[in-house]
Amino acid sequence: MTAITPVIEKAIADIRSSFPECQVDAEPDGSGGAHVMVREMPLGRPYAQPTIWVGFQITFQYPYADVYPHFTCADLKRADGRALGEGLAPASHRGRPAMQISRRSNKLNPATDTAALKLLKVMQWLRTHP
Repeated sequence: MTAITPVIEKAIADIRSSFPECQVDAEPDGSGGAHVMVREMPLGRPYAQPTIWVGFQITFQYPYADVYPHFTCADLKRADGRALGEGLAPASHRGRPAMQISRRSNKLNPATDTAALKLLKVMQWLRTHP
């Protein structure tokens, strides 16, 4: 099994420093990348959950590959009872039920589009998703 590469270790450290209120767990994916789980991510309105977990894989191609897709709890629900809408779909994440958050980066810039920034953008989109 290949250890997590230094570039990806730095990406994980950046996520930890960008989200200090969250628990960030990472384990090797066997190819130099990592499976990352961010727990107790603040969410709230328009969703019923005050916090969620967010999981994703940072592949060995990082920073030249997008960190995509992201996953969260399968029971994600809006507080107003409306449907979740496009960009969110039931899925499986590492063998457990999950909700996939589909937010692909169409114009990836490896110099600026970090895993931490991508997670921030995903969370901003989720919090403002109609």
